[in-house]
Amino acid sequence: MPPSHPAQSALAEIMAPGRGAVVTGAASGIGLAAVRRFAANGMHVCLTDMNDAALDHAHEEVRAAARGGRVMSVVTDVSDLAAMMRLKEQVLDAFGGVALVMNNAVERHSGGCLDGPGNWRRTIDVGLFGVVNGCQAFAPAMIEAGRPAMIVNVGSKQGITNPPGRPHYNVAKAAVKAYTELLQHELRGREGCSVTAHLLVPGMTTTGGREHRPGAWWPDQVVDFMIAALGRGDFYILCPDDEVTPEMDRKRILWAARDITENRPPLTRWHPGYKAAFDAFEP
Repeated sequence: MPPSHPAQSALAEIMAPGRGAVVTGAASGIGLAAVRRFAANGMHVCLTDMNDAALDHAHEEVRAAARGGRVMSVVTDVSDLAAMMRLKEQVLDAFGGVALVMNNAVERHSGGCLDGPGNWRRTIDVGLFGVVNGCQAFAPAMIEAGRPAMIVNVGSKQGITNPPGRPHYNVAKAAVKAYTELLQHELRGREGCSVTAHLLVPGMTTTGGREHRPGAWWPDQVVDFMIAALGRGDFYILCPDDEVTPEMDRKRILWAARDITENRPPLTRWHPGYKAAFDAFEP
């Protein structure tokens, strides 16, 4: 793609040295890999997470990778809008503006649909309202600045194909997908707006200190894929991994959609009566 491509040019301006980036859930995994990359590009970066010790360690790692930009880290509960508004003021005071916000913080719980409210509320408060709060806190000033800027919200394939096992997480990520689609629609319809929204959908990734699994990508691979996709202007950044190909993702997503259009039972991909039909399905 030539450097003059509009999306590539916008990304180059957004990630230019001296511009500001904020990443939530930045103490580990994809968030840490992203903020490390932004700092290495010369951006001013703010890391936020709830884990004090992990955030301190991440801060030092990012500072070692930084190329001239400032590095700040702030313990923040993304589910608290007031806390996010305070974070915004701190970041604007320190950096003068924000060009890139990556809403990455998440809670993961296993369980069932009839679980009590505790895990449901915390998962949705962080996984959905953390995204909404991040956008509401930072987007108005980004729009007002009148310069190219972007918001990257981190979704999940589980929020698209809805596999059984973690309904709390699936519901939160499905809502993030819907919210980000609507946000981008609003932004592109706003006259003179230079801010875009994007949905990062990672594949299987080794994050959060977990043991590396065969077939999983490392966080840096996800960030490489994300930056390339942003340079193309992609909204849906659907990452493969070393186990699931783009063709497999397409098959799973289209099969799930046909549960609705063909009036099948839900989640037929996991229904033994539909196994042969799914295996034979060619999208």
